[in-house]
Amino acid sequence: MKKQFMTLIGLLVLAGTYSQTAIATEQEVKNTIVNDNAYVKTHLKVPESSYSKDGATEFWSSGGLIQHVKADGRLEEYDAFNIDVKHIQITILVPDKIALAHYYSEGSMAPKGSPAVSNYRTRVSQVYLKEAGKWKVRSSHWSPVTGGSGTSQTAIVE
Repeated sequence: MKKQFMTLIGLLVLAGTYSQTAIATEQEVKNTIVNDNAYVKTHLKVPESSYSKDGATEFWSSGGLIQHVKADGRLEEYDAFNIDVKHIQITILVPDKIALAHYYSEGSMAPKGSPAVSNYRTRVSQVYLKEAGKWKVRSSHWSPVTGGSGTSQTAIVE
């Protein structure tokens, strides 16, 4: 009986530790999304450090073909960027290592060298990996919400 009781206590401690790690993971990924979006608003470019060391695979809201983004990220710049992220939901795949984010991205933007998008509204799914203590994008999929539009970009220009 004592052995079963100790096993139960051990399982409860592990469950509590897992839960705390999952809550921390969720908050860290949400903060990464919000902070990266704020960076783009302020600097009119995507932060170079936001992508995985292995790059990322992406489907863009423009409806183009699959894109392979290098580790240094999408080096695009904007003449204007007024996008907000909303309703961020995180699914923890491996606590403190891998998470899936779903959220909405809404507003307007004007990418340099591309037509402006005045009614940008998309659903976003992104896989994040923790590398060297930071959450990095490994995969993304943007799809326009009905009545909104995606980006005007269709390919990575090198």
